[in-house]
Amino acid sequence: MRKNLGRFLVVFLLFWHVEIFATTYTWSAYSSKNEVYVNEAIYLKYECEFSDRAQLYSIDFNPVTDNEKYSVELFSQHTKIENGKKISTYEYIAFVKQPMVIEFIFDVIMEKTTQDSIENTVLGRDNVENEEFQTRVIRQRGIKVDVKDTGSLLVGDFSLNEKSDKEQKRAFEPYHLTIEIKGSGNLQTLSPINFEIDGVKIFSEKPIQKFSLTKDGYVGMWSQKFAFVGQRDFKIPSIDIKYFDINSHSLKNLRVNAKNIKVQEGYKKTELLDEEDDSKPLDFTFVYYILTFIAGFLFSKIKFKVKDDSSKDESLMQKIDNCKSLNELSMILILNNSKKFNELILEIEVKELTSLAEAKKRVDKLI
Repeated sequence: MRKNLGRFLVVFLLFWHVEIFATTYTWSAYSSKNEVYVNEAIYLKYECEFSDRAQLYSIDFNPVTDNEKYSVELFSQHTKIENGKKISTYEYIAFVKQPMVIEFIFDVIMEKTTQDSIENTVLGRDNVENEEFQTRVIRQRGIKVDVKDTGSLLVGDFSLNEKSDKEQKRAFEPYHLTIEIKGSGNLQTLSPINFEIDGVKIFSEKPIQKFSLTKDGYVGMWSQKFAFVGQRDFKIPSIDIKYFDINSHSLKNLRVNAKNIKVQEGYKKTELLDEEDDSKPLDFTFVYYILTFIAGFLFSKIKFKVKDDSSKDESLMQKIDNCKSLNELSMILILNNSKKFNELILEIEVKELTSLAEAKKRVDKLI
């Protein structure tokens, strides 16, 4: 029995000894484009083909980076056995941030298990000081790309859509606006849009990004929601988003037209009373905006003693605990006049947040 086991080990080690020195491999590098524009997606593909199944080899290759000149993002990575040969493929998407002639040169580490490592595993040796692996650093073939200027940091194929209310509102009734940008390109670089209008309270959500990485860059949708609350007529300025159209090779513009919002007087008492007929029940959402205006006026006329922050927080929490509806909670937060509540108020206004208990928990965390 021992004799047969010994023969098996000899044959096994001899077989792997031959494979260690017999395995060869070849790397190849490919780029989808050798001329691009700034921030245009570049598809890079690196492939390592072995002469056999190469069980003893592993590859350490990770050029993903983001620096002042360019960024590289992983697109896919996979290994397969084809006709008895191991093939490892690495795909990346690169974006160059400035006009230049750039050459992508990356290093890869080839790691191979040594004969000693196999013998130690098979024979169960302990306290062996020999290295378990042999490593070799290989420099990939350089890929040179000529990057041209565009005059815009946003590059791709885009379209803009907006959703908005009618441009006539009651005092303190919110005017809602949603801006959506769809298409393909470097959508991930879009920054939040900011509005500043005197006398108007503006609530804005963080942009929603729904896109995926493809060989043509990011494809999907970017959107941002706003709510504008004013006491008198106001104008929402136009927004222009310049981009370089990759199809026509020219600068184009995504425009959100200006909005002239006409603000009527707030609701009268008779409009807020229930009538004994079959008309639809009145939505009391905007009653709180009237209360906001009245409270704001009274607060400006009355002088309050200055209290420390802890007493203010306790008073605010007491009011919030006594809230019976989301609308009441929203008005209390608006009266508090703290920017930290803006996102929460907007979520209540656009009815994305519908649980009073959840809203109170959110407020508690913010305080």
